[in-house]
Amino acid sequence: MAVLIETSVGDLVIDLKVDHAPKACLNFLKLCKMKYYNNCLVHTVQKDFIAQTGDPTNTGKGGASMYSKLPGLAKRFFEDEINIALKHNVRGTVAMANDKLDENGSQFYITLRDRVEHLDGKHTIFGTVAEGFEILDKINSAMVDENDAPYQNIRIWHTEILDDPYPDPDGLESLIPPKSPEVIKDEEFKKIEDAEDEAELQERMAKTIAKSQATTLELLHDLPDADITPPDNDLFIYKLNPVTQDGDLELIFSRFGPIKSCEIVRDWKTGDSLQYAFITFENARDCENAYFKMHDCVIDDRRIGVNFSQSVSKMWNKWRTGSRISKDDFKESEAKGKGKGKRKGKGKDKGKGSSDRDAGPRLEVHDERQRGGDQRHCDLVLDASSKADARSKENERNGRGGERERRAVPRSRSRERHGGGRDAGRG
Repeated sequence: MAVLIETSVGDLVIDLKVDHAPKACLNFLKLCKMKYYNNCLVHTVQKDFIAQTGDPTNTGKGGASMYSKLPGLAKRFFEDEINIALKHNVRGTVAMANDKLDENGSQFYITLRDRVEHLDGKHTIFGTVAEGFEILDKINSAMVDENDAPYQNIRIWHTEILDDPYPDPDGLESLIPPKSPEVIKDEEFKKIEDAEDEAELQERMAKTIAKSQATTLELLHDLPDADITPPDNDLFIYKLNPVTQDGDLELIFSRFGPIKSCEIVRDWKTGDSLQYAFITFENARDCENAYFKMHDCVIDDRRIGVNFSQSVSKMWNKWRTGSRISKDDFKESEAKGKGKGKRKGKGKDKGKGSSDRDAGPRLEVHDERQRGGDQRHCDLVLDASSKADARSKENERNGRGGERERRAVPRSRSRERHGGGRDAGRG
């Protein structure tokens, strides 16, 4: 009566003591037959003491006996079978793990040294390791954390019954899966032996830190999703000359393929170039070609740098940072404000379209050349007619504008008459 346990570190063969602990052996064999132990972790390893496993929740607090699975029983635990003839006197002793008396479920432990006398008479011993003592050495040498859990997962992959003297209880057949569950293979740690291994470790650590930071930004609502990735058809251009214009940059990079957008980032107040830009291609292949060909090239006497964009700002809400206002934006807004009519309606200023007087103050882009070079910056100013309209409307609101305008005309005319009379008399 034996069971083969295949683990991630090797195989163990356990001989069962069916004469001394029949209930525990029956429970262990039928749980193996139900594939209950598959993918269970060795969740606790206490060096030179014991290794504990058999909990499908991998917490050390779960697990139930096979009696809880059978119909009509619903019994999670079974009673102890303490035998004074069986002691923890050899390495590889297998016994049930429980916190209280008569609470044996599915968890069991294997001793990692000879003579563990203080466990005698407290736990049900039901087997011993017959083969695989080198595997016990590997388990015993595993590095563990403060909770005695191995850093490198040690997992039971499969159990195979070599000899089963017990007939199956009623209802067990329906609990046996047609095939074993898919094996969970954990990533294996390896020793750092050279600079390449160290570089790989640093890269993995950087990815882990980046993932953690992205999750934090998502919780702070600074990212829409922690798993968001930048587009693969965007290029980031830096070290640009301040005089380089968007159209020039787009013309240079358009030889690699069609471009969706080319934008030099500028100061939102002055309009001065911040000397970096983003270029979006129609497809990723053209973007890669531009990256390989244009990096470290010279544009406007400046050696530029080209890299793939890591920005996801375009995918995030525009209101967080605000959109950059350009000349095209103003032209488009003015076009939307113009109507089809030309003030030919019957009423006063009531044409089919909107008149200039009703349109209110208009913003215009004032292009000013700075001293000391060809750098330019754009300011938003009110045009002259808009200023006059704004003043007249303000005076009308104050109730004094109309009178002042009406009085201004007669005074000027009277001055002309007096001036004209004096000039005539003199002549």
